[in-house]
Amino acid sequence: MNTHATLHGPQADRIETVRAFNRFYTNQLGLLGRAFLDSRFTLTEARIIYELASRPGLPAKKLIEELHLDPAYLSRILKKFRNDGLLLTRPDPQDQRSQLLELTAEGVSQARALAARSREEIAAMLSPLNAAQQETIATAMGRIETLLSAPLVRTFTLRAHHPGDISSVLGRQTKLYMEGYGWNGEYEGLILQIAADFIQNFKPGREFCWIAEFGGEIAGSVFLVDAGGGTAKLRLLYVEPFARGLGIGRALVRQCITFAREAGYETLTLWTNDVLVSARKIYEAEGFVLVAEERHHSFGKDLNGQTWQLRL
Repeated sequence: MNTHATLHGPQADRIETVRAFNRFYTNQLGLLGRAFLDSRFTLTEARIIYELASRPGLPAKKLIEELHLDPAYLSRILKKFRNDGLLLTRPDPQDQRSQLLELTAEGVSQARALAARSREEIAAMLSPLNAAQQETIATAMGRIETLLSAPLVRTFTLRAHHPGDISSVLGRQTKLYMEGYGWNGEYEGLILQIAADFIQNFKPGREFCWIAEFGGEIAGSVFLVDAGGGTAKLRLLYVEPFARGLGIGRALVRQCITFAREAGYETLTLWTNDVLVSARKIYEAEGFVLVAEERHHSFGKDLNGQTWQLRL
């Protein structure tokens, strides 16, 4: 099998975009030269110093595994650090083949100087941008880290909403449905009214809003509200594109089901549109039954609305 086959189409375009960004950013940070931040250390040496400053007593074996370093290469760097008075080593009681590494006072001083210089350079790079632009860059970088580490760390959490969360998730839903389905501002008006009713008429113990978090960011949400007559209504389920495939949508729906049962509701219902295929699959898998459909013109589109119901 040819492992170097030429790629075409969208995947090839994405790969080239990442390669172009890598070239841009390594140049932006001045990583192409031998010295790092105009110091006497290479980039690898500076990274090792950072890790040792963050975790005193780190086993050399762990450093090799995490930074994917050649053991002989690391050994030469550690010898240089010891000769320069930056590093102390002692046997690892858990592994006779490894050593525990710790910076000396001079090593800690060098680590602090490197960190300060790094912050200054980043601050200078961001300084021409306004606060919103800086936040956009920081958020994008956080998402890059989250997505690339997702195969290793795929855990998310669900929590109650905090002040400001609802405004954030409404804005994201409006943007996602506008970009994904071409819906207009009518949808934003609808969900703003739903959220306003929820906040102004909130019934503790009978209603709730769950926020999903992944990688320190809001990754989705759902509301459960009292529809009267022993019926609860699931509303405004959504999951961020960067967090899809983790099971967040299903977890949010199950939270609604569990809460509704414990609150004593007899029925859980929801209204959606058939173009929202992923959400519909979750509802079906959790036992919801389609009870009504109607064609309607809303949000600038001709749509097929659906009412789903689950007997509790």
